[in-house]
Amino acid sequence: MFRDSPRSRLILLALVAAAVVLLVLDGRAGTDPVTGTARAGAELAFAPIAGGVSRVTEPVATAYEAVRQGPEAAERIAELEEANAELESELRSAELDQGRAEQLDDLLHLSGLGGYEIVPARAVTHVTAQGYEHTATLDVGTASGVEKDMTVVNGQGLVGKVVQAGKRTSTVQLATDHDSSVGARLEGSGKIGVAGGAQVPGGPEADLTYELFDMEARIEPGDRIVTLGSHEGVPFVPGVPVGTVEEVHVSPGALSRVAAVEPAVDHASLDTVGVVVGGPEDDPRDSLLPPEPDPEGDR
Repeated sequence: MFRDSPRSRLILLALVAAAVVLLVLDGRAGTDPVTGTARAGAELAFAPIAGGVSRVTEPVATAYEAVRQGPEAAERIAELEEANAELESELRSAELDQGRAEQLDDLLHLSGLGGYEIVPARAVTHVTAQGYEHTATLDVGTASGVEKDMTVVNGQGLVGKVVQAGKRTSTVQLATDHDSSVGARLEGSGKIGVAGGAQVPGGPEADLTYELFDMEARIEPGDRIVTLGSHEGVPFVPGVPVGTVEEVHVSPGALSRVAAVEPAVDHASLDTVGVVVGGPEDDPRDSLLPPEPDPEGDR
């Protein structure tokens, strides 16, 4: 048993000091016979107390290794961190490009089905401008054939209409804007109404609503609506998906029924869109709507 006394403390201190010296020698490169012999002898002499001494000498070893590798290691770490940051940036860019490529494929598919001639564009900013609450700026303008009162779509459906066109950029009023008003009709029945972002008196609070003029017409959650189309396709071409009915409100004494609509397009995360510079020869009717889920397939 180890007894605490001045002599024993002195012996322990000497052993610790010797262990530290040997640890430093052991960290040095090379096969010096003197240090090699010292290390070999030390392994026999200090094996019984190696466990306790290692706890004391570990911080010293770590500090020595840090000093030995200091400048070069710091530079290497910096190089690796920089390379890692570049790889992460490239990965994000590749993922973004892949996402945009998929959006462009969807856009071309929709325009092909509808017979629309489009100019692809990117929604670069979302702004509040010209008294409109919900607008977006596109990176195309009159130099690309874009003009005021043209329909804007993406791969899912209606985005809005162009309200201002400069040479290189244009401003789009989104379908969810409070001043937006889009002639629309129900899938199948063709019953006519108006879709817009403004809250109809007595109607539901929603980003997009649909006011159906025929009080006797059947309308219920799950029904889908598409653009009715304007004269010569200005400002809206026909057949573009607008959204899906979520709930229907009927106010006493009202001359119409109002439905809350889930927009076909996520207007908060627009990226790749298309400006329709040429409308279809024939009304595509409901052909641009995606197939409805098969109830049998869910069982």
